[in-house]
Amino acid sequence: MSLLKEIQQVRMDAAVELEKVGDAEALEAWRIRYLGSKGAVKAAMLRLKNVSREEKPALGQAANELKNALSEAFEHRKRRISEGAAPGRRGPAVDVTLPGTRPRIGHTHVITQTIEEICEIFARMGFIVATGPEVEDEHHNFEALNIPPAHPARDPLDNFYIDDKTMLRSQTSTVQIRVMENTTPPVRIISLGRVYRPDTVDATHSFMFHQVEGLYVDEGVTMADLKTCLDQFCKAYFGHEVRTCFRPSFFPFTEPSAEVDIEFHRPDGTAYWVELGGCGMVDPNVLEAVSYDSERYTGYAFGLGIERMVMRKHHIPDIRLLFENDVRFLHQF
Repeated sequence: MSLLKEIQQVRMDAAVELEKVGDAEALEAWRIRYLGSKGAVKAAMLRLKNVSREEKPALGQAANELKNALSEAFEHRKRRISEGAAPGRRGPAVDVTLPGTRPRIGHTHVITQTIEEICEIFARMGFIVATGPEVEDEHHNFEALNIPPAHPARDPLDNFYIDDKTMLRSQTSTVQIRVMENTTPPVRIISLGRVYRPDTVDATHSFMFHQVEGLYVDEGVTMADLKTCLDQFCKAYFGHEVRTCFRPSFFPFTEPSAEVDIEFHRPDGTAYWVELGGCGMVDPNVLEAVSYDSERYTGYAFGLGIERMVMRKHHIPDIRLLFENDVRFLHQF
């Protein structure tokens, strides 16, 4: 091979290998191979003494250009490695001292957050969490709760029936019956979960929503215990300044029964009341249905709408926002 072709080949080989160099150790090995005292450039320089007088000027110039080009490439790669640039990278070096880009991290849904908070509040009062199936039979959803066959609440138009005897539960009170069937008093539980009713969807209604039901059965339980429990819960969840009101009402499974209202204030300071749910003393017929001695034991029960609590605490005007999965809305909580 002629010396000129050798010089050209060395230049191409050096450029290809330099592109693959990614750290200081590999760069030093490249320097020794091409620019060292026994490297390819030095070898080309030594061959100049064997060329003719006529060829020496052109070949000497080519050898010097090779040395200068490789030296410049070496210094350039050295700077890039010291700045942390990856091999083959184009553009400015990465400044590792700059703050990183925060990744978008998911979090629990606002309803799940509320359920966890509710469980924590009632746990401080001595309640434990109980669960039950969402597909229920009529006995647990109606009969054991003192709701007779002719009662309007059992109308097929007001429930999601799967067949003649099976349905999607319309209330989490079904869990209370299942717990009492398998537990002797005292019983102090809450049950939380989805319930289903064929309501027309609007800003305050949905065919699926969440409830928290509470039950306390023991000797000597009174209405005063119920009012104290719910009043303390509302103050713990909504704030100590909140006021509660208990209005007489009627439910087949409690007697006496009441509606729980909470006072809120508009931005202009005017007050308004919102119904939170129903409550009352467990009807003796319900206790007898689970083989409890209604002469010995008394108890209270309550059922509160979780979406209603979420909407009031966070000033959400439309229940549908909770289920549309718009991340712009959900990331606020």
